[in-house]
Amino acid sequence: MELSMIFSDPFVRGIVLRAATVGVLVALCGGLLGVTLVLKRYSMIGDGLSHVGFGAMALAPLLALLPGAAFLADYALEISIPVVGAAAFFLLRLSENSKLGGDSAIALISTASMAVGAILYQVTTGMSSDICSNLFSSASVLNITNKDLLLSVILCSAVLLLFILCYHRLFSVTFDENFCKATGGHPAVFKLLLALLTSVTVVLGIRMMGAVLISAVIIFPALTAMRLFKSFRAVILCAACVSVVCFLVGFAIACLCSVQTGPTVVLVNLAAFLLSTAFARIKSR
Repeated sequence: MELSMIFSDPFVRGIVLRAATVGVLVALCGGLLGVTLVLKRYSMIGDGLSHVGFGAMALAPLLALLPGAAFLADYALEISIPVVGAAAFFLLRLSENSKLGGDSAIALISTASMAVGAILYQVTTGMSSDICSNLFSSASVLNITNKDLLLSVILCSAVLLLFILCYHRLFSVTFDENFCKATGGHPAVFKLLLALLTSVTVVLGIRMMGAVLISAVIIFPALTAMRLFKSFRAVILCAACVSVVCFLVGFAIACLCSVQTGPTVVLVNLAAFLLSTAFARIKSR
């Protein structure tokens, strides 16, 4: 896509700006939530939810085959969010109490969800295009709608309010749940809230990044920020900034070079992580 076309054609400009706005909001949420998830060793939950999200997105075309339910094909997000939210609660419980072990339980659910999703897409659509789009965001910019934008604004507002109003509670939940309980907090409630917000972030990000790659938006910025800063507040702010900047750079490269958005954003995040690691090693010497 040529740069002149983006700025000269109002239709193209509207599509690109809408997609960029949704991507920035999702990246911001992923950067903020990812710090707590990584520090709590829940980062694999984000990866597991992305695979569950792929299977959940296939439910809409399946339900649309029912008599008089063709309109459900346009409600993939509304159907996917409660399914992935329930999976987030289930995975959180498994990671803490399962005899299988958290990583084994997440692996079982992830692979099963991917298999179910692949079968449902082939049965309902008969094409592999939907599978490729949801896995690797092959048509991400064109798939973003005003509904995605509205949900992204609501999600981002909820995440920002959580971190602004409950920062000290999140800090105690992240590092010392017993202290949180002793001071009148409810760690289980905050962990469930984090899991639910992560599930919504994953579902909204699938269209932009793809189910295979969306977890990178949650993990990479947090790891990059931890290489540069030590305090919790500084890591959160840095992760949010790194996530947004990396998305914008990757999105711009993807538009100008006509390549997929998801893989490009992940590679930019990887470059930022490698640079931060090199900088931290040089600083330590």
